[in-house]
Amino acid sequence: MENAEAIVYIVDDDEELCASLSWLLDSVNIPSRSFNDVASFLAAYDPARPACLVLDVRMPRTGGFQLQETLNQSGSPVPIIFVSAHGDVRMSVKALQQGAVNFLEKPYDPQQMLDVVQETLELAVTRFEEDAERRSVNERLASLTPREREILALVLDGMPSQNIARKLGTSVKTIDVHRARIKSKTNSESISTLVRDILRHRIDITP
Repeated sequence: MENAEAIVYIVDDDEELCASLSWLLDSVNIPSRSFNDVASFLAAYDPARPACLVLDVRMPRTGGFQLQETLNQSGSPVPIIFVSAHGDVRMSVKALQQGAVNFLEKPYDPQQMLDVVQETLELAVTRFEEDAERRSVNERLASLTPREREILALVLDGMPSQNIARKLGTSVKTIDVHRARIKSKTNSESISTLVRDILRHRIDITP
């Protein structure tokens, strides 16, 4: 699914709105899928495909804010555009504080919606690429032993092998052996590139 085209998910209990928005997106060749409730969306959602979400705030059973919370808890990178016929400042602030990228009031201007969606899809592609890289780094780190993670954490703190050896009560040669194993296990070009990737993706390597 790496090369799959980015898609727009529309989650709104207003079937006519879903249909009209799907038609609008199709008119500029943007693929979309519509759902009238959160449960059906979650059953079909593909977390590996770049996507953005046009999400209604108020729906029966499960509302938009609850879905946003669910996606946030799962670490989903999907950017959310909230829409509401009952929008107010407090509601929009809450949505944005929780990570939404935009909040549009119904009825929205079609051209504005297209502009927002196209901009958000570009963000989605970037986010999903970064998320894939982050998961790849985490998978590589998963092979390390607690001791190797401890040494790597000290390397991240900027400590040279001599200081790490002194802190852990071992020899510099032993530390260098561990460093070589860390490089090999994580399939890294060097410890420096591994450190760069960990810092860039803000990965916690605490043993």
